[in-house]
Amino acid sequence: MRPRMAVRRPSLELAVELESVVNLVAAVVKYIALAFLFPAFLALGFGEPAWPFFAAAGITFAAGFGVELLTTGKERVGVREGFLVVALVWLVLPAVGAIPYFLAGEGQLAHPLSAFFESVSGFTATGATVLGDVDFLQLNKSMAMWRQFTQWLGGMGILMLAIVVLPRLSVGGRQLLHSELAGPTELERLTSSIRETARQLWLFYVGLTALAVLVLSVVGWSGLDPAMDVYDAAAHAFTTVALGGFSTEPNSLAAFGPATQWAVIAFVLLAGMNFLRLYRAFVQRRPLQAARDDEIRLYLILLAVGSGLLFIELSVSGILSGEKAIRHAVFEAVSTMTTAGYASADYTKWGGLAALTLLVLMFIGASAGSTGGSLKVVRHLLIGRVLRRELVQAVHREAVLPVRLSGAAVDERILRSVAAFVVFYLVVFALGSIGLVVESRRGGIDVTAFEAIGAAAATLGNVGPAFGFAGPFGSYAPFSDISKGILIGLMWLGRLEIIPVLVLLTRSYWRN
Repeated sequence: MRPRMAVRRPSLELAVELESVVNLVAAVVKYIALAFLFPAFLALGFGEPAWPFFAAAGITFAAGFGVELLTTGKERVGVREGFLVVALVWLVLPAVGAIPYFLAGEGQLAHPLSAFFESVSGFTATGATVLGDVDFLQLNKSMAMWRQFTQWLGGMGILMLAIVVLPRLSVGGRQLLHSELAGPTELERLTSSIRETARQLWLFYVGLTALAVLVLSVVGWSGLDPAMDVYDAAAHAFTTVALGGFSTEPNSLAAFGPATQWAVIAFVLLAGMNFLRLYRAFVQRRPLQAARDDEIRLYLILLAVGSGLLFIELSVSGILSGEKAIRHAVFEAVSTMTTAGYASADYTKWGGLAALTLLVLMFIGASAGSTGGSLKVVRHLLIGRVLRRELVQAVHREAVLPVRLSGAAVDERILRSVAAFVVFYLVVFALGSIGLVVESRRGGIDVTAFEAIGAAAATLGNVGPAFGFAGPFGSYAPFSDISKGILIGLMWLGRLEIIPVLVLLTRSYWRN
């Protein structure tokens, strides 16, 4: 008899060092406890209850420090572990960020799922809210500022963690930095050190925020907009630079005057650009390099087209005219496309052309390397050039035509990753929309297909406001708990740009 050949079985050993991942995530959680001190001291200054923030800081630090002591290995985190670290960080941070909402126990935020929804929306810089007018009135100044501050932390302020927690992790640090500079970006061209890149970009982020506070404060002090005081200036500067869209007012920026709206939209326009390009233009004093950037040019063109379509809708329908029509058209186009999510007017009362224009803008997004979400302008640019190349090669089959971006040839691997991301994005969007429609029918909630599509697009793209009751002056509170769970998942996936999460679902990620 022939001897049996031994069957070689695949190794069941995990290829991911889970203890290292948990150890690093715990270290991140430990440091985020410091963020609660800002609203806590603000509460003491305003004579408001500060215990929810001090309690949240204590719970967060104790949990993070305790788990970090019980585990080891954060210095061994590599590329593979980096995917899991980033995914977990953007779940754990909103979880601890929701603690003050839940402890305060007021209105919608007294419900754990709603508190988590609000915190996820904050840290992912989405701007979708479950707060209605009554809930806004129940928020004290320190709690309202915490909402604003979470968006600033989630925008690019979290890069501070790359400096504090990851000074020795060149690979792990790169993975976290890539999660902050979403989209096809080249980090190496700014600096060879990930830690130094994070430090410089964080300082630029802080500087831009300080400038926004100053400008908005001057708008209030000068009498151009008496509704804008220093508190509101700081609160809106946090969410403007982060492209988050949370406001201290239930009617968003409609509660403020034209001067404030123009100032905010100018900063939103800047924040929607690639921070690496802005750094070179303003810090390294190379503005011509930014001016020659293909993505920035298309970014401005698309914003102009979107503003023009909205202006046509407002003017032809007679809703607004003159300066008001121009201001509101530009404001909503810039706010929506950059995924800032502010509102200067209730656009749900505008016509069909406006609704379709805003929906399309939700899928365009800001520039790669900005704090914005959605597909990003550079991906649209690259896909357009790939399609143009295919048309040319249909006629000239032997032609070798590299796709170029700002004069440089783009690697074919990047083009494949861009195409894959767009497909995944559209699939997740479609599944999310279907899930919202099915669950709304089951729960008896009056949600049209268009409103479900808008809610899925607004949360996956980290835009915030959608249509219907989830519009700019409404909230997501009427959605069922299951629908809120779907929306939370979409915000999380959109913030992580989907691919890192899908990688975690593959067998090859976990096995050698």
